[in-house]
Amino acid sequence: MARALVQSTNYPSLVACERHSQFKGSGNKKRIVKMMCSSQVTSLGMRSLSGLRGSNAVDTMVRSGHVFHSRVATVTSVRRRKASRMVPKAMFERFTEKAIKVIMLAQEEARRLGHNFVGTEQILLGLIGEGTGIAAKVLKSMGINLKDARVEVEKIIGRGSGFVAVEIPFTPRAKRVLELSLEEARQLGHNYIGSEHLLLGLLREGEGVAARVLENLGADPGNIRTQVIRMVGENTEVVGTTVGGGSSGNKMPTLEEYGTNLTKLAEEGKLDPVVGRQPQIERVTQILVRRTKNNPCLIGEPGVGKTAIAEGLAQRIANGDVPETIEGKKVITLDMGLLVAGTKYRGEFEERLKKLTEEIKQSDEIILFIDEVHTLIGAGAAEGAIDAANILKPALARGELQCIGATTLDEYRKHIEKDPALERRFQPVKVPEPTVDETIQILNGLRERYELHHKLRYTDEALIAAAELSFQYISSARAGCFCKSVIASCLIKPLI
Repeated sequence: MARALVQSTNYPSLVACERHSQFKGSGNKKRIVKMMCSSQVTSLGMRSLSGLRGSNAVDTMVRSGHVFHSRVATVTSVRRRKASRMVPKAMFERFTEKAIKVIMLAQEEARRLGHNFVGTEQILLGLIGEGTGIAAKVLKSMGINLKDARVEVEKIIGRGSGFVAVEIPFTPRAKRVLELSLEEARQLGHNYIGSEHLLLGLLREGEGVAARVLENLGADPGNIRTQVIRMVGENTEVVGTTVGGGSSGNKMPTLEEYGTNLTKLAEEGKLDPVVGRQPQIERVTQILVRRTKNNPCLIGEPGVGKTAIAEGLAQRIANGDVPETIEGKKVITLDMGLLVAGTKYRGEFEERLKKLTEEIKQSDEIILFIDEVHTLIGAGAAEGAIDAANILKPALARGELQCIGATTLDEYRKHIEKDPALERRFQPVKVPEPTVDETIQILNGLRERYELHHKLRYTDEALIAAAELSFQYISSARAGCFCKSVIASCLIKPLI
Protein backbone atom coordinates (compact mmCIF):
# COMPACT_ATOMS: atom_id res chain seq x y z
CA MET A 1 0.00 0.00 0.00
CA ALA A 2 2.69 2.50 1.05
CA ARG A 3 4.86 1.42 -1.91
CA ALA A 4 1.99 1.99 -4.31
CA LEU A 5 1.40 5.42 -2.83
CA VAL A 6 5.05 6.41 -3.16
CA GLN A 7 5.30 5.14 -6.73
CA SER A 8 2.11 6.84 -7.85
CA THR A 9 3.13 10.24 -6.53
CA ASN A 10 6.82 10.26 -7.46
CA TYR A 11 8.06 10.13 -3.86
CA PRO A 12 10.03 13.38 -3.72
CA SER A 13 6.87 15.26 -4.64
CA LEU A 14 4.82 13.41 -2.04
CA VAL A 15 6.31 15.54 0.70
CA ALA A 16 8.17 18.65 -0.33
CA CYS A 17 10.64 19.07 2.48
CA GLU A 18 10.40 22.82 2.75
CA ARG A 19 11.02 24.31 6.16
CA HIS A 20 8.43 26.79 7.31
CA SER A 21 9.56 30.37 7.44
CA GLN A 22 6.08 31.52 8.46
CA PHE A 23 3.56 29.62 10.51
CA LYS A 24 -0.18 29.88 10.19
CA GLY A 25 -2.93 28.65 12.46
CA SER A 26 -2.18 26.37 15.39
CA GLY A 27 -0.72 22.92 15.83
CA ASN A 28 1.36 20.89 18.20
CA LYS A 29 1.81 23.37 21.04
CA LYS A 30 4.96 21.92 22.54
CA ARG A 31 6.68 21.91 19.17
CA ILE A 32 5.58 25.50 18.48
CA VAL A 33 6.84 26.69 21.86
CA LYS A 34 10.15 24.90 21.38
CA MET A 35 10.60 26.49 17.95
CA MET A 36 9.51 29.93 19.14
CA CYS A 37 12.05 29.84 21.95
CA SER A 38 14.91 28.35 19.92
CA SER A 39 17.70 30.73 19.02
CA GLN A 40 17.80 29.07 15.58
CA VAL A 41 14.34 30.37 14.71
CA THR A 42 15.58 33.87 14.16
CA SER A 43 12.43 35.03 12.41
CA LEU A 44 10.70 35.24 15.78
CA GLY A 45 13.31 37.58 17.20
CA MET A 46 13.28 35.94 20.62
CA ARG A 47 16.50 37.62 21.68
CA SER A 48 14.75 40.91 21.09
CA LEU A 49 11.67 39.72 23.00
CA SER A 50 13.83 39.01 26.01
CA GLY A 51 14.63 42.70 26.16
CA LEU A 52 18.42 42.47 26.27
CA ARG A 53 20.00 42.83 22.85
CA GLY A 54 23.24 43.97 24.48
CA SER A 55 26.25 44.83 22.37
CA ASN A 56 28.91 42.20 21.77
CA ALA A 57 31.50 44.73 22.81
CA VAL A 58 32.78 44.89 26.36
CA ASP A 59 30.41 46.89 28.55
CA THR A 60 31.70 50.32 29.43
CA MET A 61 31.24 51.36 33.01
CA VAL A 62 31.54 54.90 34.30
CA ARG A 63 32.32 55.43 37.97
CA SER A 64 33.61 58.58 39.68
CA GLY A 65 34.35 60.16 36.31
CA HIS A 66 36.61 57.29 35.21
CA VAL A 67 35.88 55.19 32.14
CA PHE A 68 37.15 51.64 32.19
CA HIS A 69 36.32 48.27 30.64
CA SER A 70 35.05 45.59 32.97
CA ARG A 71 35.29 41.91 32.24
CA VAL A 72 32.94 41.36 35.15
CA ALA A 73 30.35 43.53 33.41
CA THR A 74 30.77 41.48 30.24
CA VAL A 75 30.12 38.23 32.10
CA THR A 76 27.15 39.78 33.88
CA SER A 77 25.71 41.00 30.58
CA VAL A 78 26.06 37.56 29.01
CA ARG A 79 24.42 35.91 32.00
CA ARG A 80 21.58 38.41 31.89
CA ARG A 81 21.04 37.77 28.20
CA LYS A 82 20.95 34.02 28.81
CA ALA A 83 18.59 34.41 31.75
CA SER A 84 16.35 36.77 29.80
CA ARG A 85 15.98 34.26 27.00
CA MET A 86 14.48 31.85 29.52
CA VAL A 87 11.67 34.25 30.43
CA PRO A 88 9.90 34.12 27.04
CA LYS A 89 10.08 30.31 27.00
CA ALA A 90 8.26 30.06 30.33
CA MET A 91 5.78 32.65 29.08
CA PHE A 92 5.11 31.05 25.70
CA GLU A 93 4.60 27.65 27.30
CA ARG A 94 1.51 29.18 28.90
CA PHE A 95 0.20 30.61 25.62
CA THR A 96 -2.96 29.08 24.20
CA GLU A 97 -3.10 28.17 20.52
CA LYS A 98 -5.07 31.35 19.83
CA ALA A 99 -2.48 33.53 21.58
CA ILE A 100 0.34 31.92 19.61
CA LYS A 101 -1.62 32.55 16.41
CA VAL A 102 -1.94 36.23 17.38
CA ILE A 103 1.85 36.54 17.61
CA MET A 104 2.29 34.79 14.25
CA LEU A 105 -0.25 37.11 12.61
CA ALA A 106 1.46 40.13 14.17
CA GLN A 107 4.70 39.12 12.45
CA GLU A 108 2.87 38.69 9.15
CA GLU A 109 1.42 42.20 9.54
CA ALA A 110 4.93 43.58 10.12
CA ARG A 111 6.14 41.90 6.92
CA ARG A 112 3.10 43.15 5.00
CA LEU A 113 3.90 46.75 5.96
CA GLY A 114 7.61 46.25 5.29
CA HIS A 115 8.63 46.90 8.90
CA ASN A 116 11.57 45.33 10.71
CA PHE A 117 9.81 45.28 14.07
CA VAL A 118 6.67 44.00 15.79
CA GLY A 119 5.04 46.78 17.78
CA THR A 120 1.83 47.19 19.73
CA GLU A 121 0.01 48.05 16.49
CA GLN A 122 0.96 44.71 14.91
CA ILE A 123 -0.19 42.86 18.03
CA LEU A 124 -3.52 44.70 17.79
CA LEU A 125 -3.88 43.67 14.14
CA GLY A 126 -3.03 40.10 15.12
CA LEU A 127 -5.73 40.13 17.82
CA ILE A 128 -8.33 41.34 15.32
CA GLY A 129 -7.18 38.98 12.56
CA GLU A 130 -7.24 35.89 14.79
CA GLY A 131 -11.02 36.09 14.56
CA THR A 132 -12.27 33.47 17.03
CA GLY A 133 -10.81 34.35 20.44
CA ILE A 134 -12.35 36.45 23.18
CA ALA A 135 -10.25 39.46 22.16
CA ALA A 136 -11.40 39.28 18.53
CA LYS A 137 -15.04 38.91 19.57
CA VAL A 138 -14.91 41.90 21.90
CA LEU A 139 -13.18 44.11 19.33
CA LYS A 140 -15.71 43.05 16.69
CA SER A 141 -18.58 43.91 19.03
CA MET A 142 -17.06 47.40 19.31
CA GLY A 143 -17.21 47.81 15.54
CA ILE A 144 -13.46 47.40 15.03
CA ASN A 145 -12.50 45.47 11.91
CA LEU A 146 -9.17 44.52 10.36
CA LYS A 147 -9.54 46.71 7.27
CA ASP A 148 -10.13 49.95 9.19
CA ALA A 149 -7.45 49.14 11.74
CA ARG A 150 -4.88 48.55 8.98
CA VAL A 151 -5.74 51.92 7.43
CA GLU A 152 -5.23 53.70 10.77
CA VAL A 153 -1.93 51.91 11.42
CA GLU A 154 -0.63 52.91 8.00
CA LYS A 155 -1.71 56.52 8.58
CA ILE A 156 0.24 56.69 11.83
CA ILE A 157 3.47 54.81 11.03
CA GLY A 158 3.38 54.53 7.24
CA ARG A 159 5.03 51.77 5.25
CA GLY A 160 8.56 50.53 5.72
CA SER A 161 11.40 50.37 3.23
CA GLY A 162 10.12 47.09 1.84
CA PHE A 163 13.21 45.15 2.89
CA VAL A 164 12.38 43.00 5.91
CA ALA A 165 15.20 41.32 7.81
CA VAL A 166 15.03 37.64 8.66
CA GLU A 167 14.83 38.52 12.34
CA ILE A 168 11.88 40.70 13.33
CA PRO A 169 12.37 41.96 16.89
CA PHE A 170 9.68 43.17 19.27
CA THR A 171 9.69 46.83 20.25
CA PRO A 172 10.10 47.66 23.96
CA ARG A 173 6.40 48.54 24.19
CA ALA A 174 5.42 45.23 22.57
CA LYS A 175 7.60 43.37 25.08
CA ARG A 176 5.90 45.31 27.84
CA VAL A 177 2.50 44.19 26.51
CA LEU A 178 3.59 40.55 26.77
CA GLU A 179 4.78 41.08 30.34
CA LEU A 180 1.53 42.81 31.28
CA SER A 181 -0.52 40.00 29.71
CA LEU A 182 1.20 37.57 32.08
CA GLU A 183 0.35 39.84 35.02
CA GLU A 184 -3.29 40.07 33.87
CA ALA A 185 -3.54 36.28 33.68
CA ARG A 186 -2.16 35.95 37.22
CA GLN A 187 -4.60 38.55 38.56
CA LEU A 188 -7.50 36.63 37.03
CA GLY A 189 -6.23 33.37 38.55
CA HIS A 190 -5.51 31.79 35.16
CA ASN A 191 -2.59 29.46 34.51
CA TYR A 192 -2.61 30.22 30.78
CA ILE A 193 -2.26 33.28 28.55
CA GLY A 194 -4.99 33.69 25.95
CA SER A 195 -5.85 36.37 23.42
CA GLU A 196 -7.97 38.05 26.10
CA HIS A 197 -4.91 38.53 28.32
CA LEU A 198 -2.92 39.95 25.41
CA LEU A 199 -5.69 42.49 24.79
CA LEU A 200 -5.82 43.40 28.48
CA GLY A 201 -2.04 43.86 28.46
CA LEU A 202 -2.33 46.04 25.35
CA LEU A 203 -4.96 48.24 27.00
CA ARG A 204 -2.94 48.47 30.20
CA GLU A 205 0.19 49.58 28.34
CA GLY A 206 -1.94 52.35 26.85
CA GLU A 207 0.73 54.56 25.25
CA GLY A 208 1.75 52.80 22.05
CA VAL A 209 0.53 53.12 18.49
CA ALA A 210 -2.21 50.55 19.22
CA ALA A 211 -3.74 52.90 21.80
CA ARG A 212 -3.84 55.70 19.21
CA VAL A 213 -5.43 53.36 16.65
CA LEU A 214 -8.19 52.39 19.10
CA GLU A 215 -8.75 56.06 19.94
CA ASN A 216 -9.00 57.00 16.25
CA LEU A 217 -11.53 54.20 15.72
CA GLY A 218 -13.69 55.60 18.52
CA ALA A 219 -13.15 52.74 20.96
CA ASP A 220 -13.14 53.35 24.70
CA PRO A 221 -10.33 51.32 26.38
CA GLY A 222 -12.25 51.17 29.66
CA ASN A 223 -15.32 49.78 27.92
CA ILE A 224 -13.21 47.21 26.04
CA ARG A 225 -11.64 46.05 29.30
CA THR A 226 -15.06 45.72 30.94
CA GLN A 227 -16.37 43.62 28.04
CA VAL A 228 -13.29 41.36 28.10
CA ILE A 229 -13.64 40.73 31.85
CA ARG A 230 -17.36 40.03 31.42
CA MET A 231 -16.77 37.53 28.62
CA VAL A 232 -13.93 35.85 30.53
CA GLY A 233 -16.30 35.42 33.47
CA GLU A 234 -18.98 33.87 31.26
CA ASN A 235 -16.51 31.42 29.77
CA THR A 236 -15.34 30.21 33.19
CA GLU A 237 -18.73 29.59 34.77
CA VAL A 238 -18.32 25.84 34.29
CA VAL A 239 -15.50 25.49 36.76
CA GLY A 240 -12.44 23.27 36.97
CA THR A 241 -9.35 22.71 34.88
CA THR A 242 -10.91 19.92 32.85
CA VAL A 243 -14.53 21.00 32.55
CA GLY A 244 -14.44 24.75 33.15
CA GLY A 245 -10.83 25.53 32.46
CA GLY A 246 -8.93 27.06 35.30
CA SER A 247 -11.12 28.53 38.02
CA SER A 248 -10.89 27.82 41.70
CA GLY A 249 -14.41 27.41 43.18
CA ASN A 250 -15.32 23.85 42.25
CA LYS A 251 -19.07 23.71 41.55
CA MET A 252 -19.07 20.44 39.60
CA PRO A 253 -16.38 18.15 41.03
CA THR A 254 -17.80 14.91 39.59
CA LEU A 255 -18.18 16.28 36.08
CA GLU A 256 -14.71 17.80 36.33
CA GLU A 257 -13.19 14.48 37.34
CA TYR A 258 -14.85 12.31 34.70
CA GLY A 259 -15.47 14.75 31.85
CA THR A 260 -13.59 16.92 29.35
CA ASN A 261 -14.95 20.26 28.16
CA LEU A 262 -14.84 20.19 24.34
CA THR A 263 -16.21 23.73 24.11
CA LYS A 264 -13.33 25.06 26.20
CA LEU A 265 -10.83 23.19 24.02
CA ALA A 266 -12.51 24.69 20.95
CA GLU A 267 -12.23 28.21 22.39
CA GLU A 268 -8.51 27.63 22.98
CA GLY A 269 -8.03 26.31 19.43
CA LYS A 270 -6.95 22.86 20.62
CA LEU A 271 -9.36 20.90 18.41
CA ASP A 272 -8.65 20.03 14.79
CA PRO A 273 -10.92 21.75 12.25
CA VAL A 274 -13.95 19.68 11.22
CA VAL A 275 -14.39 19.52 7.44
CA GLY A 276 -17.11 17.88 5.37
CA ARG A 277 -19.57 16.98 8.15
CA GLN A 278 -21.81 20.03 8.00
CA PRO A 279 -25.07 18.11 7.22
CA GLN A 280 -24.57 15.85 10.25
CA ILE A 281 -23.69 18.78 12.52
CA GLU A 282 -26.80 20.63 11.29
CA ARG A 283 -28.96 17.58 12.00
CA VAL A 284 -27.52 17.20 15.51
CA THR A 285 -28.19 20.89 16.14
CA GLN A 286 -31.82 20.54 14.95
CA ILE A 287 -32.40 17.67 17.38
CA LEU A 288 -30.76 19.47 20.31
CA VAL A 289 -33.02 22.54 20.00
CA ARG A 290 -36.21 20.44 20.28
CA ARG A 291 -38.24 20.65 23.48
CA THR A 292 -38.55 16.86 23.74
CA LYS A 293 -36.75 13.91 22.15
CA ASN A 294 -33.69 16.09 21.90
CA ASN A 295 -30.91 13.51 22.32
CA PRO A 296 -29.14 12.63 19.04
CA CYS A 297 -27.31 9.33 18.63
CA LEU A 298 -24.54 9.22 16.00
CA ILE A 299 -24.48 5.86 14.23
CA GLY A 300 -21.63 4.86 11.94
CA GLU A 301 -18.76 2.47 11.41
CA PRO A 302 -15.56 2.90 13.45
CA GLY A 303 -13.32 5.64 12.08
CA VAL A 304 -15.91 7.55 10.01
CA GLY A 305 -15.73 10.63 12.28
CA LYS A 306 -18.52 10.43 14.87
CA THR A 307 -16.44 12.11 17.57
CA ALA A 308 -15.42 14.81 15.09
CA ILE A 309 -19.10 15.79 14.77
CA ALA A 310 -19.29 16.43 18.52
CA GLU A 311 -16.09 18.48 18.25
CA GLY A 312 -17.57 20.39 15.30
CA LEU A 313 -20.63 21.23 17.40
CA ALA A 314 -18.37 22.44 20.22
CA GLN A 315 -16.52 24.68 17.76
CA ARG A 316 -19.79 26.15 16.50
CA ILE A 317 -20.93 26.88 20.04
CA ALA A 318 -17.56 28.50 20.81
CA ASN A 319 -17.95 30.70 17.71
CA GLY A 320 -21.58 31.57 18.51
CA ASP A 321 -22.78 29.92 15.29
CA VAL A 322 -25.73 28.03 16.83
CA PRO A 323 -29.41 28.74 17.60
CA GLU A 324 -30.13 30.73 20.75
CA THR A 325 -31.56 27.63 22.48
CA ILE A 326 -28.13 26.01 22.83
CA GLU A 327 -26.01 29.16 22.72
CA GLY A 328 -23.44 29.23 25.53
CA LYS A 329 -23.82 25.55 26.37
CA LYS A 330 -20.83 23.32 27.11
CA VAL A 331 -20.24 20.04 25.29
CA ILE A 332 -18.69 17.69 27.86
CA THR A 333 -17.41 14.28 26.79
CA LEU A 334 -17.88 11.67 29.53
CA ASP A 335 -15.24 8.99 30.12
CA MET A 336 -17.35 5.92 31.00
CA GLY A 337 -14.29 3.77 31.71
CA LEU A 338 -13.03 6.28 34.27
CA LEU A 339 -16.51 6.59 35.76
CA VAL A 340 -16.78 2.83 36.37
CA ALA A 341 -13.15 2.35 37.46
CA GLY A 342 -12.64 1.60 41.15
CA THR A 343 -16.32 0.99 41.98
CA LYS A 344 -15.83 -2.44 43.53
CA TYR A 345 -18.53 -2.09 46.20
CA ARG A 346 -22.23 -2.12 45.48
CA GLY A 347 -23.74 1.35 45.25
CA GLU A 348 -20.51 3.24 44.53
CA PHE A 349 -21.17 3.53 40.80
CA GLU A 350 -24.79 4.59 41.29
CA GLU A 351 -23.65 7.28 43.73
CA ARG A 352 -21.12 8.67 41.23
CA LEU A 353 -23.62 8.73 38.39
CA LYS A 354 -26.35 10.32 40.50
CA LYS A 355 -23.95 13.06 41.62
CA LEU A 356 -23.04 13.67 38.00
CA THR A 357 -26.68 13.96 36.90
CA GLU A 358 -27.43 16.32 39.80
CA GLU A 359 -24.56 18.59 38.80
CA ILE A 360 -25.82 18.65 35.21
CA LYS A 361 -29.37 19.50 36.34
CA GLN A 362 -28.15 22.38 38.49
CA SER A 363 -25.97 23.78 35.70
CA ASP A 364 -28.63 23.57 32.96
CA GLU A 365 -25.98 24.32 30.32
CA ILE A 366 -24.34 20.93 29.76
CA ILE A 367 -24.64 18.75 26.67
CA LEU A 368 -23.15 15.38 27.54
CA PHE A 369 -21.31 13.45 24.82
CA ILE A 370 -20.95 9.71 25.44
CA ASP A 371 -18.82 7.80 22.96
CA GLU A 372 -19.69 4.09 22.72
CA VAL A 373 -23.06 4.90 24.28
CA HIS A 374 -24.08 1.23 24.18
CA THR A 375 -21.69 0.65 27.11
CA LEU A 376 -24.29 2.36 29.34
CA ILE A 377 -26.19 -0.92 29.29
CA GLY A 378 -24.70 -3.12 31.96
CA ALA A 379 -22.18 -0.52 33.14
CA GLY A 380 -21.78 -0.74 36.92
CA ALA A 381 -24.43 -3.47 37.26
CA ALA A 382 -22.47 -5.73 39.60
CA GLU A 383 -24.26 -7.99 42.09
CA GLY A 384 -27.72 -6.82 41.15
CA ALA A 385 -26.97 -3.08 41.14
CA ILE A 386 -28.72 -0.78 38.66
CA ASP A 387 -26.76 -0.13 35.46
CA ALA A 388 -26.00 3.31 34.01
CA ALA A 389 -28.72 3.15 31.35
CA ASN A 390 -31.51 2.68 33.90
CA ILE A 391 -30.13 5.48 36.09
CA LEU A 392 -30.06 7.94 33.17
CA LYS A 393 -33.41 6.99 31.60
CA PRO A 394 -35.59 9.08 33.97
CA ALA A 395 -33.42 12.18 33.54
CA LEU A 396 -33.45 11.77 29.75
CA ALA A 397 -37.22 11.25 29.74
CA ARG A 398 -37.88 14.40 31.81
CA GLY A 399 -35.50 16.50 29.70
CA GLU A 400 -33.23 17.18 32.68
CA LEU A 401 -30.26 15.76 30.81
CA GLN A 402 -29.24 16.34 27.20
CA CYS A 403 -26.99 13.73 25.70
CA ILE A 404 -25.27 13.01 22.38
CA GLY A 405 -24.47 9.33 21.95
CA ALA A 406 -22.16 7.65 19.46
CA THR A 407 -22.04 3.99 18.53
CA THR A 408 -21.79 1.59 15.59
CA LEU A 409 -24.80 0.23 13.73
CA ASP A 410 -24.18 -3.31 15.02
CA GLU A 411 -23.95 -2.18 18.64
CA TYR A 412 -27.03 0.01 18.24
CA ARG A 413 -29.08 -2.93 16.99
CA LYS A 414 -27.63 -5.31 19.56
CA HIS A 415 -28.09 -3.15 22.66
CA ILE A 416 -30.16 0.00 22.20
CA GLU A 417 -32.86 -1.26 19.82
CA LYS A 418 -33.56 -4.15 22.20
CA ASP A 419 -34.33 -1.67 24.98
CA PRO A 420 -37.42 0.25 23.73
CA ALA A 421 -37.37 2.66 26.67
CA LEU A 422 -33.78 3.67 25.91
CA GLU A 423 -34.32 3.72 22.14
CA ARG A 424 -37.15 6.27 22.53
CA ARG A 425 -34.77 8.67 24.26
CA PHE A 426 -32.37 8.86 21.30
CA GLN A 427 -32.87 10.14 17.76
CA PRO A 428 -30.55 8.30 15.34
CA VAL A 429 -28.26 10.31 13.05
CA LYS A 430 -26.47 8.20 10.47
CA VAL A 431 -22.85 9.10 9.80
CA PRO A 432 -21.79 7.69 6.41
CA GLU A 433 -18.24 7.08 5.29
CA PRO A 434 -16.81 10.16 3.55
CA THR A 435 -16.35 9.94 -0.22
CA VAL A 436 -12.97 10.34 -1.92
CA ASP A 437 -13.70 14.00 -2.67
CA GLU A 438 -14.82 14.64 0.90
CA THR A 439 -11.70 12.90 2.20
CA ILE A 440 -9.51 15.18 0.06
CA GLN A 441 -11.34 18.19 1.53
CA ILE A 442 -10.74 16.82 5.04
CA LEU A 443 -7.03 16.35 4.35
CA ASN A 444 -6.81 19.89 2.97
CA GLY A 445 -8.47 21.16 6.12
CA LEU A 446 -5.96 19.31 8.30
CA ARG A 447 -2.95 20.02 6.06
CA GLU A 448 -1.86 23.04 8.12
CA ARG A 449 -1.77 21.03 11.37
CA TYR A 450 0.26 18.20 9.83
CA GLU A 451 2.69 20.60 8.15
CA LEU A 452 3.25 22.49 11.37
CA HIS A 453 3.74 19.28 13.36
CA HIS A 454 6.22 17.71 10.92
CA LYS A 455 7.77 21.01 9.73
CA LEU A 456 7.27 19.88 6.13
CA ARG A 457 4.88 20.73 3.30
CA TYR A 458 2.37 18.43 1.61
CA THR A 459 1.73 18.88 -2.10
CA ASP A 460 -1.82 18.76 -3.45
CA GLU A 461 -0.87 15.68 -5.48
CA ALA A 462 0.22 13.86 -2.31
CA LEU A 463 -3.11 14.45 -0.55
CA ILE A 464 -5.11 13.38 -3.61
CA ALA A 465 -3.03 10.22 -4.00
CA ALA A 466 -3.36 9.38 -0.29
CA ALA A 467 -7.16 9.59 -0.51
CA GLU A 468 -7.57 7.76 -3.81
CA LEU A 469 -5.17 4.93 -2.98
CA SER A 470 -6.61 4.44 0.50
CA PHE A 471 -10.05 3.88 -1.00
CA GLN A 472 -8.58 1.69 -3.74
CA TYR A 473 -6.63 -0.67 -1.48
CA ILE A 474 -8.60 -0.58 1.77
CA SER A 475 -12.00 -2.22 1.51
CA SER A 476 -13.34 -1.11 4.90
CA ALA A 477 -15.36 1.87 6.03
CA ARG A 478 -12.22 3.27 7.65
CA ALA A 479 -10.44 4.15 4.40
CA GLY A 480 -11.12 7.85 4.95
CA CYS A 481 -9.64 7.67 8.44
CA PHE A 482 -6.73 5.45 7.39
CA CYS A 483 -5.51 7.84 4.71
CA LYS A 484 -4.52 10.31 7.46
CA SER A 485 -2.25 7.61 8.86
CA VAL A 486 -0.83 7.06 5.38
CA ILE A 487 0.27 10.66 4.89
CA ALA A 488 1.82 10.69 8.36
CA SER A 489 3.59 7.34 7.83
CA CYS A 490 5.13 8.51 4.56
CA LEU A 491 7.03 11.16 6.52
CA ILE A 492 9.00 8.66 8.60
CA LYS A 493 11.71 8.02 6.01
CA PRO A 494 12.53 11.67 5.15
CA LEU A 495 12.48 12.65 8.84
CA ILE A 496 14.84 9.80 9.79
